[in-house]
Amino acid sequence: MDKKLKALVIAPQPFFTPRGTPFSVYYRTLVMAEKNIEIDLLTYGEGRDVEISGVRIIRIPKVRWLGEIKIGPSFAKLVLDLLMIVWTFSQLIRRRYDFVHAHEEAVFFCLLLKPIFGFKLIYDMHSSLPQQLSNFAFTKSGLLIRLFTMLEDASLRACDVVITICPDLSDYVRGRIRDLGKHFLVENSIFDPVRIANDTSTPSESVSAVKPTECRKQASFLPAGKRIILYAGTLESYQGIDILVQACALLKNRAPDAFLLVVGGSPAQVQMYRDMTKRLGIESVVTFTGQVPQTAAQEFTLNAEVLVSPRIKGTNTPLKIYQQLASGKPLVATRIYSHTQVLSDDVAFLVDATAEGLAAGISQALADRAGSAARAARAVDLYHRRYARAIYEYKIDQILSRLALVKKRINNTVAGELL
Repeated sequence: MDKKLKALVIAPQPFFTPRGTPFSVYYRTLVMAEKNIEIDLLTYGEGRDVEISGVRIIRIPKVRWLGEIKIGPSFAKLVLDLLMIVWTFSQLIRRRYDFVHAHEEAVFFCLLLKPIFGFKLIYDMHSSLPQQLSNFAFTKSGLLIRLFTMLEDASLRACDVVITICPDLSDYVRGRIRDLGKHFLVENSIFDPVRIANDTSTPSESVSAVKPTECRKQASFLPAGKRIILYAGTLESYQGIDILVQACALLKNRAPDAFLLVVGGSPAQVQMYRDMTKRLGIESVVTFTGQVPQTAAQEFTLNAEVLVSPRIKGTNTPLKIYQQLASGKPLVATRIYSHTQVLSDDVAFLVDATAEGLAAGISQALADRAGSAARAARAVDLYHRRYARAIYEYKIDQILSRLALVKKRINNTVAGELL
């Protein structure tokens, strides 16, 4: 690309924190910066700075009395998004951007600002916001949900590009827009180490690449002679940790050498599930680490024998699925659409979303070593054919080409009007 484009990325999340959307924002921004785009990234005051060449992070003030910013719609996010509007307006006055990349609800206020400042608009749609209002029990008001549906439809019509993250959301969008050429499905399928600014971690905890010696050091607390079942991710209720812990209780007799390692979650969530393991009498075969550095999670994966994704509801594909596909480890996942739009029985052990289903699937994965190895090999092949970094970069190139086409069309229209 000859001319260095300037972009404003608007991420209404605590960036960076180790959860779904911030990971997605990071990788979108990283790859676009690698395409010689100069980026200002506007985000909440909460979160850790990252180091990406060509990216400047701009934060609204922290509002400490709001407390922790939880996943999903909330009053706290509403307050912070009002500040985001002011800061966005300020940035657009100060600098001229070639395009604005709006994540999630940021598209709503960008929709109003687009005619004023004339920027091209990317809508990065991680979920349907009207659906989120219901899914997270934020409101039961039909009026409010209809209002958000109208805003979403208007945003889909007005944006120059819309990005979706999974087939379910892709189908939803394709049913609501006429110009299908502006829609791009870009799965959250890359997982380069996140470069945290001013990271003071020790070598084994840093965000550099995993080394075998560090892997052994990080996993040294794991019990010898046990076969590690690994879950790594958030501990929100929809992730199915309850049924995973219950499945572990069932495994105590079926697979006595199994050991469940759960990586991720807030201190309060971790304590809640530790209490659950005590009630079930399985605290000796389950460990909760809480949040760990990204490479520590990768190290645990190298030591695991089976990976699990026990999600019980939702339609968006979890980010962890792509990393699990690429891991070379057998995967046990619940047979819900969140998973099956990417996974099949050829590449994973798909089971009912129950404790019994998970226990049976994990038992099978542990017992059938040849079948597990075959599934894992096919999973790696699927990842490299459909989701690898080169494919991700190609899709970003297509998006940038689409924006250039839109700009050319606008310039030709203006020239025609002047003649």
